[in-house]
Amino acid sequence: MKENPLIQLGNVPIQTGTIAACFDYLSSPSEKIRNLEKDGQLIRLKRGLYVVSDEVSQKPINVRLCANHIYGPSYVSLQWALRWYGLIPERVFSMTSITTKRTRMFENSLGRFTYYQVKPDYFSIGIRSVEENGVYCLMASPEKALCDTILYDSYLPSQSVKRLEQYLEEDIRFDVDALRDFDVSIIEACAKTGRKEQILNNLIKIIKKI
Repeated sequence: MKENPLIQLGNVPIQTGTIAACFDYLSSPSEKIRNLEKDGQLIRLKRGLYVVSDEVSQKPINVRLCANHIYGPSYVSLQWALRWYGLIPERVFSMTSITTKRTRMFENSLGRFTYYQVKPDYFSIGIRSVEENGVYCLMASPEKALCDTILYDSYLPSQSVKRLEQYLEEDIRFDVDALRDFDVSIIEACAKTGRKEQILNNLIKIIKKI
């Protein structure tokens, strides 16, 4: 039995042209791609971008890597990253990312992917490459994920340290003890970019007194 050519594509998001090259012997590779999607062998991430199903590739789909590819440059952050690091208890239903492009949202069979815009000088702070099953994706460090969450949360009207402590402990139920291991220099760099500077400086005060 002939091996399914999709297997060689692995579990990395791929463009339509790459898939079509596997079926260049056919008169209509694009029709083949549509049929493979209907059959569940290909998962459409957005127009022109797919990932091979885990049943075919025999490798788990890395949703964070898919998020990086759907809309970039971007890195996984905010509540989804905080949950992944075990810093908040609530399950997060949208894959949340930061980008330098305009804010956008995509939906596909893997779920909802939301992207929030920041300035390039802020974007580059505190990003790490995370490996899982031989695949690497871009994520915020725990420090950057918390800064991003604060940056985009509209429920922080107060500039006080006490209100920020309440926000962490009660509003998002953040594991405050984990702040002991935080790299303050990342938060300082975020604060210097100007947005919510006072609140991020208050976060530094909270960390230093723990």
